[in-house]
Amino acid sequence: MNYYIIAGEASGDLHASNLMRALKMLDNNANFRCWGGDLMEQQGAKLIKHYKDLAFMGFTEVLMNLRTILKNIDFCKKDILANKPDVLILVDYPGFNLRIAEFAKENNIKVFYYISPQIWAWKQSRVHKIKRVVDKMFVILPFEKDFYNKFDYHVDFVGHPLLDAIENFKNESTTLSIDSNKPIIALLPGSRKQEISTMLPLMLSIKNQYPNYQFVIAGAPSQSKEYYHEFNIGNDTPIVFNQTYHLLKQATAALVTSGTATLETALFGIPEVVCYKGGKISYHIAKQLIKVKYISLVNLIMDNEIVKELIQDELNEKNLKAELDKLLAPTTRNKMIDDYKILKEKLGGSGASKKAAELMIGYLKQ
Repeated sequence: MNYYIIAGEASGDLHASNLMRALKMLDNNANFRCWGGDLMEQQGAKLIKHYKDLAFMGFTEVLMNLRTILKNIDFCKKDILANKPDVLILVDYPGFNLRIAEFAKENNIKVFYYISPQIWAWKQSRVHKIKRVVDKMFVILPFEKDFYNKFDYHVDFVGHPLLDAIENFKNESTTLSIDSNKPIIALLPGSRKQEISTMLPLMLSIKNQYPNYQFVIAGAPSQSKEYYHEFNIGNDTPIVFNQTYHLLKQATAALVTSGTATLETALFGIPEVVCYKGGKISYHIAKQLIKVKYISLVNLIMDNEIVKELIQDELNEKNLKAELDKLLAPTTRNKMIDDYKILKEKLGGSGASKKAAELMIGYLKQ
C-alpha cells in the first residue's frame, strides 16, 4: 500500500518512524511518502519536507509566517493529489494537518490520525471537524478515549509509543559522549529557536550555584552548536546532540521545557522541573483559551501536580533554584520517582506502534 504520512516536529518524526517500522512488518509492499524528519527517511520514506521548515510556534510567529504556511499547505495538497496514496496518516500537528485532512476527505482519500491533537486542552470545537474528516483516530493518552466518547466519536487507545522507545533504548549499552565525575543536571530547553532563546538563559542562570554538579544541555538536532554558544554557555557546560536519551539515562535531575520531553524525562525516572515562558501576547491569549489545569503531560495524565510547573513570571532564578534544591533532596525526589511508577501503569502496556499498525492494516482491508 501507498502511505502518505505528515509529522510536523521531532516527536512526531520519532513516533511516525516507529509506526512505519511496524507497518513494514505487516505490509511487504509498504511505500512511504512523508513530511517529517531524518528518522522517517531512515525507514525508507521519500522525504518531501523536513519538519524544521514547518515549525512555527505561538500566535505571533504563525502570523508572521502565514504566507510560508499557506504555500506549504497548497504544495502538500498538490503533492497528495499527484501521488494518490491509499491512506493519509496524520501525526499530531493540528493547525496544518486538519486542513490537509479536510482536503483529503473531499478527494475521497482515507484519513487516519495517529496521536490526537490536544483539543481537550483548547479548541475543543475542533472535535466536530475531526468527526467529519478523519476516518479513524488512534490516541495515546488514556483520558483521550473518554474525551472523544463525550462527543459520540469512537477512537482507538493504543498506549503511548514512548514506552517502547525508551525501553528499547534502556536495553542498549550506550553511554554519553561526555565524561563527567560530577552528578549531571540535564537542561532540555526545547527544539525551536524561540523556545531556546527564552528558556536556556533562565536555566543557565542558576548554574554557578551548583559547583558540585555538571550542567549539560540537550541540543536540538535542528539547531547548530554555534547557535547555543550565542548564549555564553561557557566551556564548562557541554552540549550534546542526538543524545537526549543518553543524557536522561545518566542525569540526576532535569530542567525541562514543557512538551513531550516532560513525559520522556518522567519515563526515565528523572526528577524534573517543568518550565514554560512565552511571549506576553501569546501567553495571555493562550491563558484565556486553554481549558486544562496543567501544562505538562505528566501532571495531566496523573490529574495531579506531581512535577512542579514554573510558568511565565514564576519561571525565574529564585524559583528555579528552590525547586531544583527540592529535587536533589531525598524526600521530594523519592516521592516523585514513586509517582512516575504509577504514571507508567496509566499509560498502558508496551507495543503502541504495533497495535496502531495492526489496527490500521485491519481497517484498510475492510
